[in-house]
Amino acid sequence: QVQLVESGGGLVQPGGSLRLSCGASGIIFSIYHVGWYRQAPGQQRELVAVITSVGSTNYADSVKGRFTVSRDNAKKTVYLQMNSLKPEDTAVYYCNAYNRPRDYWGQGTQVTVSS
Repeated sequence: QVQLVESGGGLVQPGGSLRLSCGASGIIFSIYHVGWYRQAPGQQRELVAVITSVGSTNYADSVKGRFTVSRDNAKKTVYLQMNSLKPEDTAVYYCNAYNRPRDYWGQGTQVTVSS
């Protein structure tokens, strides 16, 4: 059974940092690309960052220079380091592991940026 589990969310003040983790089981993790998405209340889910199976990365303009995505294939985990957090970063963050046609999602972790 394939599982993706996000962790590391929470409440943080503006300007603070969080590191999200996405742990996988049941798949050959190293061949999957992984995307981090977020969805704020009343808004569409948006792509935040992607890391490919070979480690190439791409970011949404809104998080460039603040967020860093990385992966540890031995641990079957992808990380999203989020620095200089802003209130507009508040959302549920999801990870998505895909290797078409296979496509898996985690359950999400809440990130709230507020003073």
